[in-house]
Amino acid sequence: MSFFVHTASSAAGTSAAANSGGPFAWFQDLVGQVPEVVQPLVIVLAGAVPFIEGEGSAALGIIGGVHPVVAALAGIVGNLLCVVIVVLLGSRIREALVRRRSGRGAASAGASDARPSATGVGVGTAATGGGSVAYAAAPGSAGATVSTPAPGAAPDPVAAGSVEPTEAVPEKKGKARLRRWLVKFGVPGASLLAPLALPTMFTAATFVGSGVPKGWVILWQAVAIVVWTTLITLLATGLISAVG
Repeated sequence: MSFFVHTASSAAGTSAAANSGGPFAWFQDLVGQVPEVVQPLVIVLAGAVPFIEGEGSAALGIIGGVHPVVAALAGIVGNLLCVVIVVLLGSRIREALVRRRSGRGAASAGASDARPSATGVGVGTAATGGGSVAYAAAPGSAGATVSTPAPGAAPDPVAAGSVEPTEAVPEKKGKARLRRWLVKFGVPGASLLAPLALPTMFTAATFVGSGVPKGWVILWQAVAIVVWTTLITLLATGLISAVG
């Protein structure tokens, strides 16, 4: 009989402890199974995930019972490390694309300069049943005259100097909003407002792709990460205190 009484009292004590832990007791128990040394590392990894980031990982850590200062610092570190990697890689990719386009522009300019003048070999076209074909001919020869396409034939867009228009892909709302903020408020203001539109990783990539210097992007993304993580940490701490 005493065994059943002891068992019942133990169960009641466990239930009371769980109830005293508030609605997040189950999550705190789950986090408590992870060693304390590993808990900040888990928050760092969560801070590197888009849409969770520093503020989200810090809030989850606080709800799980991690000290608010430790959770905030771990979230900031994880988020900032990911942003730095994105900025450095994005900057290198953009530099490579710029060099490639510059090389193509120089090659096109060289080809235009090397084109024969009127005193050299002329360029003519020969009329065919469906249009015209370009060919080289000596100046003054009958073949150097330019013929027009046959009646009823479809116009040649290359010969007409036109290309087929392509439909522009519409920009996503978050990215379009970020670009408006960048024009209106500059990098500092856009960085602070960016979490309302896009994750910091996407914001950093957009800034680098727009030509903003990588050091300037890293600086203001770090400021934004610290501000937003601190704000969410305070809110989460107050929530836990009010509920608990």
